[in-house]
Amino acid sequence: MKLTEFIAASPEACHRPGPGDRIVMSSRVRLARNLTGSPFPTWAKKKERVKALETIRPAVESLDALKDSFSANLDDLSSLDKQLLVERHLISREHAAKSAGSGVVFNREESVCFMINEEDHLRMQVLLPGLQVEEAWKQVDKLDTALEKKLDYAFSDEFGYLTACPTNLGTAIRVSAMLHLPGLVLSEQINKIVNSVNKLGLAVRGLYGEGTEALGNVFQVSNQMTLGESETDIVARLGKVLGQIIEHEENARLTLLEGKANTVYNHIGRAYGILTNAHIIASKEAMNLLSLLRLGVDFQMFSSLDRAVIDELFLFTQPAHLQTQHEGKLGAEERDVLRATMLRDRLKSVKRPHLPKLG
Repeated sequence: MKLTEFIAASPEACHRPGPGDRIVMSSRVRLARNLTGSPFPTWAKKKERVKALETIRPAVESLDALKDSFSANLDDLSSLDKQLLVERHLISREHAAKSAGSGVVFNREESVCFMINEEDHLRMQVLLPGLQVEEAWKQVDKLDTALEKKLDYAFSDEFGYLTACPTNLGTAIRVSAMLHLPGLVLSEQINKIVNSVNKLGLAVRGLYGEGTEALGNVFQVSNQMTLGESETDIVARLGKVLGQIIEHEENARLTLLEGKANTVYNHIGRAYGILTNAHIIASKEAMNLLSLLRLGVDFQMFSSLDRAVIDELFLFTQPAHLQTQHEGKLGAEERDVLRATMLRDRLKSVKRPHLPKLG
């Protein structure tokens, strides 16, 4: 089955509600695992990578959670297919650059995904809407336990799970959440928050992880240390910090409405005007303007617009998604025109923003 046939035209993930999804767009827990006696993917020869793939992929496909799944070797996917998976946060940019000996398996809901032969032999993740780091951990732990009965993991009594990168040693767990933080950005508090979070041993990254910028005021917060703490302690610690960030964002929004309401309304009104009238718009500008529209929805300024529509547009205005819908490779300028047309069409029935009553 082709990737585009398996993936729904309108992803359910954009419409699934979750606790705290006003600010927390998604929660993810990822585990890294490697096979005993097999070289790490970055050191392995092609023959060794292919052998590891042939061992891991059937084991993953046999899991109950993957009964209705998409499974493929990366060299059977086009570059556009792989970019599509990156935009959906199902594989990393590094994994998209792989070919022979690497693979991907994920379920129809896109909540469970396995990357085979990225940096490690196996990276499994559970991705859930809203603030659900504990639930994501419970689900991925069950998958890991079931898979451990089928595969021989590389494990050390001293160092825990052995990984290609030393920073993943021990539990090899990466817990993260995607946060929409326009209040902290507009109030110019975001750098202060990022510095505070970094001092707690956590990392703050952009929309697509390490080395990327926070497009659309979306930030990814995750743990950095995996050795010396249990998985439950790491999950609990991140959950506590996320709660504090949410509180700061809520307070920042309230402060903005109390002290700079006209400035905020002006930002949101201009975003609405551009998105509903522009004929050429780049991906970065679209993301930043959609972020302001999402904030307007949270402020109840749009009676006929649902937050899920904005989240869907966040995704479908990305380059690979645009080209997939167009069924052909597009240049940057062509994408900018198509993106603007899509936005005008999807938002044409949305009435202009009205000012909410304060107090």
